[in-house]
Amino acid sequence: ETIMSPKAHGTSATPVQENLKYGVDRSKADQICNFNRHYAEHRGYWTKTKFFEEAKAEYEEKGEVTFYDSNTGKALFVVPARDGRTFQDFIKETLTHGWPSFRDEECIWDEVRVLNDGETVSLDGTHLGHNLPDSTGNRYCINLVSIAGSPVENES
Repeated sequence: ETIMSPKAHGTSATPVQENLKYGVDRSKADQICNFNRHYAEHRGYWTKTKFFEEAKAEYEEKGEVTFYDSNTGKALFVVPARDGRTFQDFIKETLTHGWPSFRDEECIWDEVRVLNDGETVSLDGTHLGHNLPDSTGNRYCINLVSIAGSPVENES
């Protein structure tokens, strides 16, 4: 819970990045990422963005899609994971449930945590979504606005 304690900008030290990917709404992203602990973008929000086209293009170019924290630009999820499901399986499950849906092997655990109540967050205090386990295991339903960041160079 200390991860989500009040900081300079809600639960994060900074607002969301200026130019978020997929054409998501920055104001909605900032509210959900930084000033929210329970609510989500509406079901299927991702279908009204450029998510599918841009993710598919990244997958075709790189063989995987990396999703970045909308506040910090740190990598949080990678699809498909080695020895995991396919990109097509990820899209199918995302379509079925209405939010990008990740599995354990797709989480970058150095940056992602699941709180006792199932809330899924980044270590920097970004609200990501919730863990809603099903018959095959943990399923992290994540707000697209929370993972639409761009990578930033590590500061050395």
